[in-house]
Amino acid sequence: MSNKPETPDHCDHLLLDNQVCFALHSTSLLMTKVYKPLLQALGLTYPQYLAMMVLWERDGLTVGEISTRLLTDPGSLTPLLKRLEAEGLLSRTRSREDERVVIVELTDQGRALKDQARDIPQCILGASGQTLEQLQKLQADLQALRRHLQDSL
Repeated sequence: MSNKPETPDHCDHLLLDNQVCFALHSTSLLMTKVYKPLLQALGLTYPQYLAMMVLWERDGLTVGEISTRLLTDPGSLTPLLKRLEAEGLLSRTRSREDERVVIVELTDQGRALKDQARDIPQCILGASGQTLEQLQKLQADLQALRRHLQDSL
């Protein structure tokens, strides 16, 4: 005998644990908690770490390019970049061609921080309880989902 109510209003598709969005949200919250002590050792928050990773990939980007890469609004990125600049990790300069454009470049200290962050992916892999191949498959599936969601907007 089932413990489910036998009412016409009962909808399994509205149960919290059946929601992909909740699985993503709750996993993201826990992933950020795992990152927190690792990033505290570097003096970074998780959003700052994401911005630094973008610049470690390619230095000298505009604020707009960084915000596009991070799928965020440039206005919300600016305070984060200002804090990183105050910490001496990057510099922000206005473009000579268009003063509305701000170019972001790593300082020597910001580039050196990349070496200190090298072990973080391995720590995350260990905490995940997954193999590298499993995480790569999950990442590919999530990227495909993200593309479909972006296309639906």
